[in-house]
Amino acid sequence: MSSESIREVVKQKYGAAALRVQGGVSSCCGGSRTAGGGCDPITSNLYSTQQGGEVPEQALQASLGCGNPTALAQLNPGETVLDLGSGGGIDVLLSARRVGPAGKAYGLDMTDEMLALARANQKQAGVENVEFLKGEIEHIPLPDNAVDVIISNCVINLSSDKDQVLREAFRVLKPGGRFAVSDVVVTGEIPAAVRRNVELWIGCIAGALRDTDYREKLARAGFEAIELEPTRIYKVEDARQFLAGQGLDVDAIAAQVDGKFMSAFVRAKKPAATACCSSNCCP
Repeated sequence: MSSESIREVVKQKYGAAALRVQGGVSSCCGGSRTAGGGCDPITSNLYSTQQGGEVPEQALQASLGCGNPTALAQLNPGETVLDLGSGGGIDVLLSARRVGPAGKAYGLDMTDEMLALARANQKQAGVENVEFLKGEIEHIPLPDNAVDVIISNCVINLSSDKDQVLREAFRVLKPGGRFAVSDVVVTGEIPAAVRRNVELWIGCIAGALRDTDYREKLARAGFEAIELEPTRIYKVEDARQFLAGQGLDVDAIAAQVDGKFMSAFVRAKKPAATACCSSNCCP
């Protein structure tokens, strides 16, 4: 599938999810939400009761992530935060409260329906230090060195050009800025056909990186202090019904899949600016 095709599928999926939420229906790709508030074992129980109470119900219902970067990222008062693929705005609104009135939270999304939902949620929440931008995460519409922290909730895996996403993230971060995202990560080798079906279960469409590849791509983009912390490991039992419906013998592939897909919290830093010691800038 070409990068343009992938982008269109993602736009259609998330646009439809936003419309379902606005219409009072589940945002889930193909089913109803679980008792824990998510669509399945991946999206369920990611936000605390306190966090859920800080945002409009539609922001919570529109969450299609696999983690909670706002719970794990260090966010300080006065900082500027950017959420890549901000969807209905839940992580942007939570971040805005964390950085306070002196700080700012940007949300970036390419889907008109999600942007409309996010702006409605912002208005309902009464949070003013937020701005939602339309654009692609491969081409961030912000200047160089503009933000202190980049967060994202299982969106980078949807991009067909992850190297470009990471280069852009590096560009817009200030020196010393932090990259702190939740994403789907793969460990070990998995047969292509099996991987394709498991990824369909995880996110309707996905392209999760191996943990080693994620580290290499971050380093290539210029990041340092790279860490991957598993936050939720997926067992084959979680996906048994879906995989059986795809014509796969779940028992036969269990050993190839079990525990190899996970949600992870990915941390990295942009190096701090190096001191200039040429005759032009030293006192």
